[in-house]
Amino acid sequence: MTEERTSVLFLGDSITEQGSWDAWLPDERTVNQGIGGDTTEGVLARLDAVVAEQPEVIVLLIGTNDFGNHRKSVEHVVRGVESVLVTLRRELPGVRLLLVSILPRQAEYTAKIEEANRHLRQFVATCHAQYLDAWPALADGDHLDDRYTEDGLHLTEDGYRAYVAELVPALERVRELPPMSRSIQAIDLDGATA
Repeated sequence: MTEERTSVLFLGDSITEQGSWDAWLPDERTVNQGIGGDTTEGVLARLDAVVAEQPEVIVLLIGTNDFGNHRKSVEHVVRGVESVLVTLRRELPGVRLLLVSILPRQAEYTAKIEEANRHLRQFVATCHAQYLDAWPALADGDHLDDRYTEDGLHLTEDGYRAYVAELVPALERVRELPPMSRSIQAIDLDGATA
């Protein structure tokens, strides 16, 4: 059974979709389930396909389109990402989950992205997930570094290089931890404090 499992499944939007994960992670078996323009709701709606893959590790990067294309609130994005993580943990109790911070983009989105990332960083432990803060490697102050983008949102080859340099050690860390052995129960998000 283990031979049939996918090592690393990448889940997210166009930033994930445009990644050459096989080339950048030659020692891994990867599946790319990134879809350009996707949102937290879109990812939630397609989790059955993720579960069907039975991956060992899931790298989740989602949320920027909720802000950019759909003008959603920070609370909406945070709840959406939390729902994805909780569902994945329930359906795949042994999977190793790595949540990547919402990446920097144009400066007008910085306050919302930083607030969402603060909440998500605090939340990940409740569903036995790891958090990768990619912001320091990719930002130039309050926006995505111009060296790493041509449109203020998507990553260039250099941008992906900087991202993968952060991702590789994060994947090593997430694998060092024992997988969760049982599914988690429903979480009372109303009682949680930030």
